[in-house]
Amino acid sequence: MAKATSAKFYGTGSIARVYIMPGNGNITINKRSIDEYFGLETLKLIVRQPLVATETADKYDVLVNVHGGGTTGQAGAIRHGIARALCK
Repeated sequence: MAKATSAKFYGTGSIARVYIMPGNGNITINKRSIDEYFGLETLKLIVRQPLVATETADKYDVLVNVHGGGTTGQAGAIRHGIARALCK
């Protein structure tokens, strides 16, 4: 698990570029909050799964650029990117 420092970590998930950095748990997708971007709670749950599994949901801010695919595919790609960034 990555240690909270001033460093920024990066991970990709096919159509998503994900950056995590020490913070308060804010997730921003294409310059919008996760609540504005995804209307369905299940999609928000998918995105947050790696953070919940590693108990780091309130330790990192997540910044995402995603394009293409449907909303479900985007949520999965973001989840994959977050998981890969957490591994670093």
